[in-house]
Amino acid sequence: MAKSLKSIDEFDRKILNIIQHDNSTPVREFAEKINLSLPAVAKRLQRLKTNGYVIHNKSILSPDLLGINNTIIVNVSVENEAVKELDEIRERFMKCPQIQHCYYVTGDIDFVLILAVKDMQEYERLTRELFFEGGNVRRFRTYVAMERVKSSQDLYLSAL
Repeated sequence: MAKSLKSIDEFDRKILNIIQHDNSTPVREFAEKINLSLPAVAKRLQRLKTNGYVIHNKSILSPDLLGINNTIIVNVSVENEAVKELDEIRERFMKCPQIQHCYYVTGDIDFVLILAVKDMQEYERLTRELFFEGGNVRRFRTYVAMERVKSSQDLYLSAL
């Protein structure tokens, strides 16, 4: 579990800003950009990782070059909100590799899903698996993105 935000300072925020934009940045560049020694940066970076501030080191792949041409947003309403049934549907959504984001939300719907699929045939197959065969889905509404205007996992850290 991550420590409270009080345990990081401006240098840590600068390190986090750099690493979230390019996690392959050499420690030497961190040191030059934030005016700290290499050992100090390395120690801070390790502490930030150990304390859970950095949760993944991943490369972002090009969906266009890989033929993953469709982003689908789906609002899902469940039939039964009992804990066991919600846990089962969460597990189903978590196991689906095409679901990039899954949010359990308040309001008129229960889940918002964001999927990346190669075509509508793949999405149709997934609707059968996820929503019809899997059960506990009252209804779902599908939105097909016409354009990826912005896609980011970056966090705004200047206000911390």
